[in-house]
Formats: sequence, C-alpha cells, structure tokens
Amino acid sequence: MNVVALQFDIIWEKKRLNFEKVRRLITEAAPPKDALVVLPEMFATGFSMNADAIAEPYGGEMEQFLAKTAKEFAICLMAGAAMRGRDGRARNKALVFSPAGELIAFYAKMKPFTPGGEADHYVAGEHPIVFAWDDCAISPFICYDLRFPEIFREAVAAHRPELFAVIANFPEKRIGHWVTLLQARAIENQAYVVGVNRIGKDPDYTYGGRSLIANPQGEIVADAGAREGFISAQMDLAGLRKYREGLRFLADLKGR
Repeated sequence: MNVVALQFDIIWEKKRLNFEKVRRLITEAAPPKDALVVLPEMFATGFSMNADAIAEPYGGEMEQFLAKTAKEFAICLMAGAAMRGRDGRARNKALVFSPAGELIAFYAKMKPFTPGGEADHYVAGEHPIVFAWDDCAISPFICYDLRFPEIFREAVAAHRPELFAVIANFPEKRIGHWVTLLQARAIENQAYVVGVNRIGKDPDYTYGGRSLIANPQGEIVADAGAREGFISAQMDLAGLRKYREGLRFLADLKGR
C-alpha cells in the first residue's frame, strides 16, 4: 500500500486558502490510485480554540472539500478537522474518505491537549478506531494522543492495526519528542507509523514539521524535514506479517 503525507504551513482559520494549498500539493505529489494520503490535524484552520467559529457539522464545507478531493484524485484521504456532533459539541477529529468520496471512518481525539486549553473547547473521544483500506488495518490518532501508549495498545489488543496514522500540530520546541515517540509506537506495536505534522506559525506556537514514515523496526524510511511538501513510501505488508509471525510479541499482551 502506498502512503503519502502532506506537510504544509496552515493558514490561520482560512479554510478556502488551505483547500487551495492542499489541492496544489496533492497535484504535485501525484499519488497513485487508491493511495492513502494524509493531511495534518485541523488541516483547514490550524490548531484553533475558536471552536464556535470553525467547527462544522457533518456535510459542511470541510467535509465537502475532502470528499470531492478524494474522488477527484482517486485516493483514500485522511485529514483532521474540528467537527460538531449531533449533541452540538465540538470534537477534534480525523476524517477518512474513500476514492468514491464517501466518509468511511472517523476518530475523535482521545487526549485533548490540556496544557493548551483544548479540553475547554473540544470533547474527548472515547475509544480508538480501526478501519480497513487496501488490505491494511489502519488506526488514526491525533497529536497529544502520541504521548499515551496505552491507547495505541488498546487498538492493538482489539484489532492488530498494521499502520498507525498520527496527524498533528506538534510544536517545534518538542520536535525531538515527536520523532522518538513515533519510532517507539512503531517498535512496540510492530507496525508502520506515518506521522503528519505542519510547519510555520500560529498565534501561539511555532511548528517544526518532521512528518515521517517509520517501519516496524522504528527505522525512518521517509522524512519531510522542515519544508513544505510531501513524502511517500510503499508499505511491505507481507514482510510485516512475516515479522509478526516470527516474533509474536503482540500475542503476549496481557489478556490475549
């Protein structure tokens, strides 16, 4: 399976300008048909606590853009967005659209970034999710989730995901943590990891990029550095499954 990560400077709370940037980057990346293309957390607004203004109901402008773009480029498209549920409350979500433009999965961030006040504006999700794409089990997580290995283990214990997709607005001053934690999640769960961060600045933080793809050994196979652009890699699912069968670490999880 082909995985493509788009790293860019998100224009603060300007959805349509970010739509234009995403479409340009996808055109430049020219992903193969049915590739998984991943955008950062809150890709169209930045990490804004202005939930009243930016959070949309399902079927809103952001969802329409993602559905249309997935269909246009014949890709599976994952992106972060502030969404408002039927209960009227906002959640920081990852949305996944098929090449047919259909919403096939969504995940609500389980660990809002309390040091930045996120929990005051966005409701926490309750459980991880796993969806299947191109014969691969994929589990999305969002930014601060990365610091809590137990929720990754929860997904592994139930569904054995083969790829974790972590979308983020991860600050530059802790970018070393970002890289190390992504590698750790790959090693301990015997899985591929794609981490998609942003670059640039918003009113509160500076972002260092370093979107990357790590293999199940924790080795970095693609690294975007601090520039705007894209990275890609092809996952060796047969090799991953052989590795898991030879070293059955996951079978020794408590209660399994």
